[in-house]
Amino acid sequence: MLRIAVPNKGSLAETTTDMLQEAGYTGRRDPKDLHVIDPVNEVEFFYLRPKDIATYVGSGALDVGVTGRDLLLDARMPGASEIEALGFGGSTFRFAGPPGRFTDIEELEGLRVATAYPGLVDGFLDARGIAVDLVPLDGAVESAVRLGVADAVADVVSTGTTLRQAGLEIFGPVILESEAVLISAPEEAEGTQTLLRRLRGVMVARRFVMVDYDLPANLIDQAVTLAPGIESPTIAPLRDPDWVAVRVMVQRQNVNQIMDSLYAIGARAILVTAIHNARL
Repeated sequence: MLRIAVPNKGSLAETTTDMLQEAGYTGRRDPKDLHVIDPVNEVEFFYLRPKDIATYVGSGALDVGVTGRDLLLDARMPGASEIEALGFGGSTFRFAGPPGRFTDIEELEGLRVATAYPGLVDGFLDARGIAVDLVPLDGAVESAVRLGVADAVADVVSTGTTLRQAGLEIFGPVILESEAVLISAPEEAEGTQTLLRRLRGVMVARRFVMVDYDLPANLIDQAVTLAPGIESPTIAPLRDPDWVAVRVMVQRQNVNQIMDSLYAIGARAILVTAIHNARL
């Protein structure tokens, strides 16, 4: 059986569980369950702390897992490797310090930098030849400078409001753009490619919708320019020889603009249908 590590709590847990269910797997019904077997799909799920998943997978104890790219890099497990970005759980890591004190990360040389991700930050700075005194913290990193335990911090940033409220300003390059990722053990296990195809199918279904519409036959070239589809739209004749029926996949985020454009050139009876799963 394929052994899959799943976040048991935190920001990644719910979306990961939903994604696996949409991919056809049977997960836990009781949030207290730490181990679930899905015999139909020949997989075992192990529900673990997100920060521990890279360790279990990298050691080969488990075959694959879902965790954050930040947690993967922070764990520094050479056996664990990212095989697919999953499109959710995005976050950005930046440096921050007292306003006006720092303009670039070279100025951190020899200073104290507080972070909840020492492995990630150390790897980033080490690759640039910058040596600092890392101060590992589990949370409330933004308070470290005010409380005198660090000269700067490295932390997750969304709008930057939390850092500004703590009297800090962002400086230097982006440390990492993170998101949820599927990771694999050193030796690819049987069933990994099936899991990967299923998850990709879910991601396609979330990004795309199906659009059907009727169109004067002489406008096909214009319509295909507006919505070319994956390979090509499906075009079928109607009873009226001057009209055709068209079916095409379009990105969900653009569907209303595409509908407006198709209607403007003469398309009618435009319908949008959700895609529940796909294989491309």
